[in-house]
Amino acid sequence: MHVPDGFINAPTSAVAGVVAAGAVAVSLRGARRELDERTAPLAGLVAAFIFAVQMLNFPVAAGTSGHLLGGALAAILVGPFTGVLCVSVVLLMQGILFADGGLTALGVNITVMACVTTVVAYAVFRGLVKVLPRTRRSVTVASFAAALLSVPAAALAFTLFYWIGGTTDIAIGKVATAMVGVHVLIGIGEALITSLTVGAVIAVRPDLVYGARGLQQKLRLRVNGELVDAPAAEGARTAPVAARTSRRTLWVTGLVTSLVLAGFVSFYASASPDGLEKVAADKGIDAKAEEHAAAGSPLADYGVKDVDDARLSGGLAGVIGVGVTVAAGSAVFWTVRRRRTDDVSPSGTSA
Repeated sequence: MHVPDGFINAPTSAVAGVVAAGAVAVSLRGARRELDERTAPLAGLVAAFIFAVQMLNFPVAAGTSGHLLGGALAAILVGPFTGVLCVSVVLLMQGILFADGGLTALGVNITVMACVTTVVAYAVFRGLVKVLPRTRRSVTVASFAAALLSVPAAALAFTLFYWIGGTTDIAIGKVATAMVGVHVLIGIGEALITSLTVGAVIAVRPDLVYGARGLQQKLRLRVNGELVDAPAAEGARTAPVAARTSRRTLWVTGLVTSLVLAGFVSFYASASPDGLEKVAADKGIDAKAEEHAAAGSPLADYGVKDVDDARLSGGLAGVIGVGVTVAAGSAVFWTVRRRRTDDVSPSGTSA
């Protein structure tokens, strides 16, 4: 889904850049309400995890592969505004350091992969958790459905951009059918990864999952041999679900997992073209594709320059990418968190 330079013309790319910049600005402001001292470190880790898992292309069908987009996962774990920022940080690191996703197409990529996926996924997720029982299983089920729908929604968003400013003359109906068809299949992989990850985090630290806030454990009493919910006293709150591990342990475990995925498991990822690459090659969308401006980067194409061993080169690139992404993401989210603190401090308010 990373759109390269040359697929979309300059005027449309410029408009997409303005839209993306506006979305990031709104998200920076909205993330102040979502981030606190507990979730700010998790947000940086989520960005690094998304970067790592995006290196793991999985086979789909007919010589096509797919990978995580991450908007649904980020929105559910750390909130929709912070989620947009998480995916945007990943896309920025990929475009500048790894020549993945065109620099002139960065606005298109942020709009499609960060904004559309996050907004669609979180809207679906919130709608489902309102009608499903408020349990951990319901959060996981809602995560699956939200992630599944977010991917074809992103495919439709790209199709819209291509319809407005595509650089080749291809029937838009054919592009839409091909893009949605393959990305529905990719969405299944996205849904599995998202629901498993959300389920794993909610099992140990439900209090850190933004989408599970308010999930509470009710007191149950045995009456005539049956368990029933105890009536809550007026003004009293039920006890929150207990955490099973510390924040530091969760953070270290998540970082180590990201490093292993990017540094080792990524070597075994599918080498088949991803959904957009396959459709572009089949339909002729890539006829005017341009060489990436960062093609000469030492980390271009997820390999370290002058390292001949493919396994070592890709592994080192993955580890560097995870490190840079977690550092950049953490810096952004701690800055946003600090701005929130400054806004609510006594010195920042007028009498």
